[in-house]
Amino acid sequence: MIILRPFLLIFFFLFSPAFSLALEPEEIAVVANRFVEGSVDLARYYMEKRGIPEENLIRIRTTDKEFCSREIYEEEIAAPVREFLSKRRDGATIRALVTMQGVPLRVNPPTPSREGQARLKELKGEKADRWKRLKQAEKEKSTELAALNVAFAALEKQMGVLEQKAARAAVDSELALVMAEDYPLDGWVLNPFFLGVKNQKGPVSKDEVLFVSRLDGPTEAIVKRIIDDSLATEAEGLKGTAYFDARWKRPEKNPDSGYAFYDNSIHRAAARVTAAQRLPVVVDDKQTLFQPGQAPGAALYCGWYSLSRYVDAFDWQRGAVGYHIASGECGTLRSGSSQAWCKRMLEDGVAATLGPVGEPYVQAFPPPEIFFALLLDGSYTLVETYFLSLPSLSWQMVLVGDPLYRPFLKPGSRFLRNP
Repeated sequence: MIILRPFLLIFFFLFSPAFSLALEPEEIAVVANRFVEGSVDLARYYMEKRGIPEENLIRIRTTDKEFCSREIYEEEIAAPVREFLSKRRDGATIRALVTMQGVPLRVNPPTPSREGQARLKELKGEKADRWKRLKQAEKEKSTELAALNVAFAALEKQMGVLEQKAARAAVDSELALVMAEDYPLDGWVLNPFFLGVKNQKGPVSKDEVLFVSRLDGPTEAIVKRIIDDSLATEAEGLKGTAYFDARWKRPEKNPDSGYAFYDNSIHRAAARVTAAQRLPVVVDDKQTLFQPGQAPGAALYCGWYSLSRYVDAFDWQRGAVGYHIASGECGTLRSGSSQAWCKRMLEDGVAATLGPVGEPYVQAFPPPEIFFALLLDGSYTLVETYFLSLPSLSWQMVLVGDPLYRPFLKPGSRFLRNP
């Protein structure tokens, strides 16, 4: 996977053909779950508000749980969506899907065979024994410690292959490839729309990819608020302050990868918002996150890390967009005690957020500079912004929000100065 160097981003703003997408309501199909009360009604509410044709509603029958097996995904979610798209002959081409509250959030790996399950049981027992030996060796400072660590890591790797953990993915990320003929399930697939792709081809083309976002949240009232706030903000414009929470000071040289790349990308996103002169900007480059009361009037936010421990620092403005970089922050969107950032930001008032359903590894997150530069431009919808900045598909990331949302609706210049 290739990440563009930040200074090359402007080349794509000026010359990339992906910048003429112009998603329209009639190009969106909405997926709702008949087996979950309120899912279809919410779908109709959204479709009426956005002028999406009634015939673009796909009503599936599947589990009411947030997680589903690979078998259930294929038979009860992917198959009816694929059938709807295949039979569609009249009207506009469908280019985007919206999954509603009630549609499962994550696809679990395939169930191992009987032989595989038996072998896993053996390995789990062996793992428990090796763990005891490892802890004893650490306590005794044994010379065998290094060898035991290597053996333990090899055992975990062997179990991971049998459990097919790399086949776990977000439902929405899989649905993006629902019309693709064939692609591997043993890890992420390169997103052909990602602006960081250069001279690299993956197993799928742009023609095989659908944009997907989700209208979901802990309650039906929150989902309706997301829809209403998005429309109201487009009419009035997003107002407030942009907050960027890096962990280190901006480096003199641009790092190429890893945590340093993403921390610098937060700095560069802040610089782009500052250069656009649309919102005041506050940047924190300390190890601690914004604390309660430190982020009034929050319109945009990007920061990290605080794994599944939301910090209630924000007074969210109507139509706010919040993006927190940490593993598993979209692991659940249902009401309950979870402090995962996506769920809590939705409860507190954001209109759009994004995050992973499981461990994505840092390179799977949309680089903040690209995401916020496109969002600020005003020419691209939320889901277009997301897919142009998203490195991988058939993986962990989820976008929650109205796919047509444009918080800076008034078209601005596509030439955003390189900060």
